[in-house]
Amino acid sequence: MEHTQEQEACLEQTQRYCVQRPIYNQELLQGQLHRRQRTPQTLGQKIAHSCRCSSKKAKSHLYSFLPILKWLPRYPVKEYLLGDIISGISTGIMQLPQGLAYALLAAVPPVFGLYSSFYPVFLYTFFGTSRHISIGTFAVVSMMIGGVAVREVPDEIISLESNSTNITDVLEYYSARDTKRVQVAVALAFLSGLIQLCLGFLRFGFVAIYLTEPLVRGFTTAAAVHVFVSQLKYLLGIQTSRYSGPLSLVYTLASVFSKITTTNIAALIVGLTCIILLLIGKTINRRFKKKLPVPIPMEIIVVIIGTAVSAGMNLNESYKVNVVGNIPQGLRAPAVPEIQLIPAILGDAVAIAIVGFSMAVSMAKIFALKHGYTIDGNQELIALGICNSVGSFFQTFPITCSMSRSLVQESTGGKTQIAGALSAVMVLLVIVAIGYLFEPLPQTVLAGIVMVNLKGMLKQFRDIMRFWRTSKIELAIWVVAFVASLFLGLDYGLLTAVTFAMITVIYRTQSPEYRILGQIPNTDIYCDVEEYEEVKEYPGIKIFQANTSLYFANSESYTSALKKKTGVDPSALLAARRKAQKRHAREIKAANEHRKKAVLKLVSSPTNDVEASVKHEIASDDLPVNGKFADSSVQDMSPDEHEHFVEPKTNIHSLILDFTPVNFVDSVGAKTLKSIIKKYNEVGVCVCIASCSDPVTNELTRLNFFDESVTRELLFHSIHDAVLACQVKDGSAAQADSNL
Repeated sequence: MEHTQEQEACLEQTQRYCVQRPIYNQELLQGQLHRRQRTPQTLGQKIAHSCRCSSKKAKSHLYSFLPILKWLPRYPVKEYLLGDIISGISTGIMQLPQGLAYALLAAVPPVFGLYSSFYPVFLYTFFGTSRHISIGTFAVVSMMIGGVAVREVPDEIISLESNSTNITDVLEYYSARDTKRVQVAVALAFLSGLIQLCLGFLRFGFVAIYLTEPLVRGFTTAAAVHVFVSQLKYLLGIQTSRYSGPLSLVYTLASVFSKITTTNIAALIVGLTCIILLLIGKTINRRFKKKLPVPIPMEIIVVIIGTAVSAGMNLNESYKVNVVGNIPQGLRAPAVPEIQLIPAILGDAVAIAIVGFSMAVSMAKIFALKHGYTIDGNQELIALGICNSVGSFFQTFPITCSMSRSLVQESTGGKTQIAGALSAVMVLLVIVAIGYLFEPLPQTVLAGIVMVNLKGMLKQFRDIMRFWRTSKIELAIWVVAFVASLFLGLDYGLLTAVTFAMITVIYRTQSPEYRILGQIPNTDIYCDVEEYEEVKEYPGIKIFQANTSLYFANSESYTSALKKKTGVDPSALLAARRKAQKRHAREIKAANEHRKKAVLKLVSSPTNDVEASVKHEIASDDLPVNGKFADSSVQDMSPDEHEHFVEPKTNIHSLILDFTPVNFVDSVGAKTLKSIIKKYNEVGVCVCIASCSDPVTNELTRLNFFDESVTRELLFHSIHDAVLACQVKDGSAAQADSNL
């Protein structure tokens, strides 16, 4: 092996190329080349092709719309069921207190948080493509809903005489206010669901690309600050008005500090105690994650303790501690949302629809990459749209993926959407049976749960230093998203952040075109193989070029185009290989069992002691048969034969990425490039980078792109240098194989 490497290194050092050609300018070069004659399809032909229907196409569309039809019949009960049950119970335990707590953020009664934790979760089981995300209430979206509900139904809109001391009048006032706010929240769910459905059917799943990571993290950090401040009044037990719109954060803080002298000490003590218990529980879960079979469900424990203490000490009557209050049993009858509210909330519904989809698809992609499967962004839009629009008829407010619950669902062994369905069943049991037991639960306990769950999002302030070191433009996007969302409100802040991010796109890039390059014979000039007749490709080598930089907005399209143009999909190839290996293993196992049965049959009727001893030797696992051990029958096919005749292979050995047009690479682009190199290496395709400029190389260095697996030896000065190096490497590998 060392001799082969030395020989390969020597060949690379001594190999030279010499090309004699005239100096071509563009005019002379175009004069010597002849464009291919093309017959473009008419619009009618394209429409006719897209409208063709077959049984295979119809089946594919049905499986795409209802993914459960594809994975449920193949569900491995013995392997997955136990993990899904444990995961479903653990997630359901978290779903209960979070549903109650996030309903307060949405400015609706707590029971509607339980409704929103049941219907959408159950529906996602049928239509979703992610196996690990937990659909339901989420702090950021709930905060956006609450802002719209308070804006449309402020406290002053329901008349109540200022001198009225009648308890009945006060209760009727709050009931009328909450009813109208529920109508606003339900209308938001209906409209945002319709928007997501339309975007999904129009194949607009790519819109999440433009909500880049710095923008989403800056936005969610600002939303976390909004949520934290909004919970202060519940933690302190004071009565303040709720604000929405620009500078609502400033008004809320001013209102809290103006009434801080009226703090309810009992509520503050209960809330702080719950926060301390939750922090201790989360620390234990984090430090002893590998030793604990399932995380300690501190949230439900705190809820139970808080409810018991409140009921036992009568905190509501004795200490004026605000509690959850009435939780009606059973499910409500379906009702049509208030359609007349749509014009007033259209812009907010668009923002909620996009934010909800962005959060869900981001988490789904993380888990899909970790566990080796793919998700469909368009189908995720459709699934969320169905969850929101259909759920709105059952009084749910808009939902999305919860980061904390998704991590619990995945870490506790969840394998499929069955875990989410089981968590929904747990919520259903609470709604129809034991919901009334949580009526004495203090609101300060729910505020503590919300605040502790914001810990992860508040840690995103660390992004400032990370982006400062890696990309100033991404830092600017993060800061603009954070500041705008903090002071202008989440709706206007998101619009401002997206606009600024689009400006950076316009500033840095143009529309990309992807091409496969080939050589003009007897030159070192490479052109598009589809454009000119004379251009030829090297056997086994693909040269890929994109006339754009590689960054967050085009990283996915870059990878997809690379697979399409080269005809090599590493993920599909690896999946096919694994399938072939499993099939080969089953065939070998079956052949071994058949051989053993045949041998045992020969000695099944011994006529003397010698034959009996032979039978005993054959039946023993430790003794050889005919000079060979029984397990040696597995070696029917050598690894080389198995690789050549069983496992799927690609017909290229080298892939060259032309970086001539690339002006910059951001952190997402660097991760994508490294992923491409590693994935193609796994299927035996060597990836090289040609014509990478010094600034881009320096940028890759700052992004920690180079390591032991991805070295600077992959970078070449020109395309021709890379082609010659690939030919030398392939020739050396072929010679080494022939010597074996």
